[in-house]
Amino acid sequence: MKERKGFFGKLINGLTKTRDSLVAGIDSIFNGFSEIDDDFYEELEEVLIMADIGVNTTEKIIENLKEKVKEQKIKEIEVCRQLLVDSIKEQMRVDETAYEFENEKSVVLLIGVNGVGKTTSVGKLAGQLKEQGKKVVLAAADTFRAAAIEQLTEWANRAGVDIIAGQEGGDPAAVVYDAVNAAKARNADVLICDTAGRLHNKKNLMEELRKINRIIEREYPDAHRETLVVLDGTTGQNALSQAKQFNDVADITGIVLTKLDGTAKGGIAIAIQSEMNIPVKYIGIGEKIDDLQKFDADSFVDALFQRKAE
Repeated sequence: MKERKGFFGKLINGLTKTRDSLVAGIDSIFNGFSEIDDDFYEELEEVLIMADIGVNTTEKIIENLKEKVKEQKIKEIEVCRQLLVDSIKEQMRVDETAYEFENEKSVVLLIGVNGVGKTTSVGKLAGQLKEQGKKVVLAAADTFRAAAIEQLTEWANRAGVDIIAGQEGGDPAAVVYDAVNAAKARNADVLICDTAGRLHNKKNLMEELRKINRIIEREYPDAHRETLVVLDGTTGQNALSQAKQFNDVADITGIVLTKLDGTAKGGIAIAIQSEMNIPVKYIGIGEKIDDLQKFDADSFVDALFQRKAE
């Protein structure tokens, strides 16, 4: 199979493990059944749950599929396969307005536990917005971890954008205050803030985010606000529970799902979007700056269901 160019090609390669477990399971069901009956649906349900699509989401997909089969009086198993793909796509579509922040003066907050690729995602996003001709300022508000400030400074230099940083152990809200004022003074289009992620100490995290939000509201009331939670795709259902916990402490507007290459748990993208009703806005499938891309449900599901080339 010749390597396909571009992000879709990378996505197909990156989702290989997920696809191997999911499509192999689905194919064996579609080949093993001659009619669409309860057993067929039950087996299908099991395969989807095993692929980290999650129980609730799988139920929605199966219900949707049953309705379509009934309405369209489908008898052929093979037709059912395409309906299944369409059903999954419906659970995942991202609204057209999902990326409005790119066209307005905006403040984007990235939150997430350490080790999920949060700082890297901030850097990649900054690089992409800069390439679109936007003026970007970064705020190194993860003062908890010395490496985060260094790492973000490196990304800022690579992307050619300004960075506002404080001292390790400093007050994150103070960094955000300085960054907001710098962004206004420099007439920046987008201010992206990297924040510390300490879920095990939810109370502190809540306080910290509240303080940061208060500063942004007071100092920059007309800015478009975006709060993205960064999740590690390799952790499967654990990513979903993290998203729920972060949603308790912040008003999340979108999800960045990283490290989807090389994991068999890619189905989690479907579960998170469907269960939380919060769109997956970006997915990451590698280290390079362009390996973080806007999420496209159709491409994702198509890549997931690509049959191996003969």
